[in-house]
Amino acid sequence: MSMLTRISLRSIAALGFAAGLGVLAAGTGFAASGKGPESVADIAERVTDAVVNISTSQTVEAQKGVQIPQLPPGSPFEEFFDEFFKKNGKEGGGRARKVSSLGSGFVIDASGIIITNNHVIADADEIFANFNDGSKLKAELVGKDTKSDIAVLRVKPEKPIKAVNFGNSDKMRVGDWVMAIGNPFGLGGSVSVGVVSARNRDINAGPYDNFIQTDAAINRGNSGGPLFNMDGDVIGINTAIISPSGGSIGIGFAIPSQSVMPIVAQLREFGETRRGWIGVRIQQVDDAIAESLGIGRARGALIAGVNDDGPAAKAGMKTGDVVVKFDGHDIKEMRDLPKIVADTAVDKSVEMVVLRDGKEKTIKITLGRLEDGEKPKLASISKEEPAKVAAPKNTLGLGLSAITDEMRKKYKIKPNAKGVVVTSVDNNSPVADRGIRPGDVILEFQHEMLATPADMQKRIDALKKAGKKSALMLVMRGDEQRFVPVTLP
Repeated sequence: MSMLTRISLRSIAALGFAAGLGVLAAGTGFAASGKGPESVADIAERVTDAVVNISTSQTVEAQKGVQIPQLPPGSPFEEFFDEFFKKNGKEGGGRARKVSSLGSGFVIDASGIIITNNHVIADADEIFANFNDGSKLKAELVGKDTKSDIAVLRVKPEKPIKAVNFGNSDKMRVGDWVMAIGNPFGLGGSVSVGVVSARNRDINAGPYDNFIQTDAAINRGNSGGPLFNMDGDVIGINTAIISPSGGSIGIGFAIPSQSVMPIVAQLREFGETRRGWIGVRIQQVDDAIAESLGIGRARGALIAGVNDDGPAAKAGMKTGDVVVKFDGHDIKEMRDLPKIVADTAVDKSVEMVVLRDGKEKTIKITLGRLEDGEKPKLASISKEEPAKVAAPKNTLGLGLSAITDEMRKKYKIKPNAKGVVVTSVDNNSPVADRGIRPGDVILEFQHEMLATPADMQKRIDALKKAGKKSALMLVMRGDEQRFVPVTLP
């Protein structure tokens, strides 16, 4: 089981329930460390009716069944096996079966709008919202977003139902008290209390990670449930936990309300998201890359690739630019840029500041729509004559060769890729520690395009003569490309 766990609950009877009981005590009281608030009873009483249990069912096709054993004609067991396998539906495949899942959610509109995690309802055939008063309503999916793991549901109550409001998660500080209500292990309406342990956590769950970390006990089945502040406003959606056992150890994560609200608004209005997009591939700027670029301290997002027909290409952005500011927001590290761009309106024109050749440059760019930019496009195919090259040459501990038809076939290199291909790597060389491997294509060396291994050696000699101690290689592997810093010999 992964230490990082999405916390919906599937097939409760299949869990080791005795083991689950061992963590329930942590899921029903105050945080283990420190004295909690005097009471949260008034808040809990006010908001509990707006928290719902989400139950889903999904039809799973049976795997190919066990074939009836082939027995010798006239065997005394022939009739027995025929009856047994046919009775149990094993011949030629078993019967489809229903799989259930449990999670949590909360009402944000008295007319019947419910918020939960996408992974709680993913692939469900039927979705039901179970309310605190015992009532149960069938829910329909309004819209979902897999990148942020958010889903919006709608039920049709006979009368208005209790709803809660979103609060401002940006005002939450580390150490502030919070309260979680949800459906841990299928036990509905469980309340736990803790504090905000950290903010802006990146747990590699998606491209826009910005989680609130809390020690309020969160367990399987809490997914999609609300995390409240002490005013009774929702400041997060409980989504994941770190746990070796699947139970709470005091490390839970919630999507901040400031990230949730614009996505919910788009899903309610359009049934889908409409995120901003500029058409670049980026990577983190570490100290080695910052030194190679001559930009001082490590900061910003390094542009490792620019889509030919994207907004960035039209605005004049180049591979090797470092984005340090976007629409007035500082880009302190790589992951800041995707979040800010995604939250920016489609078709909006903004200014961004990039570092190019060690100097700041302001570029004006009009954003496209991410969902359009992600649509697959046919790759253009180069029809250039194959290069005539000498045998592979060793440079920086790398065996290098120009790209030939034979190399393209051997290493599955894209038809339009240009550069030099790595044919071997010296395990004792510094580049080996950088993850370079045979089949990688070096497109550029310190911002100059390469055609032959000799081009790379000339570039190295020129940089050394200029007193440079390091350089950047732009390396492509498959459809991905990244900058790799190297120390010059």
